[in-house]
Amino acid sequence: MQANESLRDVLIVGGGPVGLFAAFYAGLRGLSVRVIEALEQLGGQLVTLYPEKYIYDVAGFPKIKAKDLVANLITQAQTFQPEFVLGERAEELRRLNDGTYEVRTSKGVHHGRAIIITTGVGAFKPNTLDRPGVKEYEGRGVFYFVRNPEDFRGKRVLVVGGGDSAVDWALSLEPIARKVTLIHRREGFRAHEASVQALFASGVTVKTHYELKEVRGDGRRVTEVVIFQNQTGEEETLPVDAVILALGFKSDPGAVKRWGLAFEGRYIKVNPRMETNLPGVFAAGDAVFVEGMGNLKLLAVGFGQAAIAVNSAKTFLDPSARFMPGHSSSMDLSQKTR
Repeated sequence: MQANESLRDVLIVGGGPVGLFAAFYAGLRGLSVRVIEALEQLGGQLVTLYPEKYIYDVAGFPKIKAKDLVANLITQAQTFQPEFVLGERAEELRRLNDGTYEVRTSKGVHHGRAIIITTGVGAFKPNTLDRPGVKEYEGRGVFYFVRNPEDFRGKRVLVVGGGDSAVDWALSLEPIARKVTLIHRREGFRAHEASVQALFASGVTVKTHYELKEVRGDGRRVTEVVIFQNQTGEEETLPVDAVILALGFKSDPGAVKRWGLAFEGRYIKVNPRMETNLPGVFAAGDAVFVEGMGNLKLLAVGFGQAAIAVNSAKTFLDPSARFMPGHSSSMDLSQKTR
């Protein structure tokens, strides 16, 4: 294991969208930054699970593809030249005698005066269904997310689920697929209200109170599915070329659980200043439970929490600094953004 002895003001653990914005904002506050990301690319779930999916809840963008949002965030983060360390999973956190922190990863050792944790939901894997044919045809017609919508052009697609991902993918694929059918086991949807309205106004065939019973194929690819109405038991066979199981993901905070942090369930407990129970350790985004507020998994909220965490880190490192530095519009970034 190699040590990287250069001390940074802030180590950001997690290179997803909230971590990227935290890196930019920390640079804005004059802090040196190193971002540690377990994956080989920046962007977290946005680029790993649904790069082509439209994001609707970021201020200033009526809609923007996940991959484009990440590209913008990376460009923005690079304004102050932070260091990005990819493919290293953070495993241990230890406070040293001089008050600084040491983060040991799967490949190295990093040192920082403060820590900001933006790991999101942590490691994640998709929920699956124990139905005949599902496992057999994984990757050959059964999918858990869509990396490239063009793979489904001209195909008959069944989407299973009632959350944001299921509804968004049904809407995204409807213009290019031959036919899209969405089944959901109950009447109500967990997806955003506007998306549900768009779904019922689209050409997607929506079947509520239906569940998947079996996936069938010719040994090479999926050819049809059997679905059933869960109130009457009536079965129906649909010819399909692809099945997308958008049933959510199981998440695991992983090694972070062993760092001595206070947790609320599976979330890191923070106060409104994004401070954890460890001095100099802050957290923001989907990973946190804010005292008195809970967890609101919106990018817009995560970005705001990132700014709060950075400002809190700044005053932790320099008690004479102001928590509110002034507006970015009053700063001269022309030399940084050329």
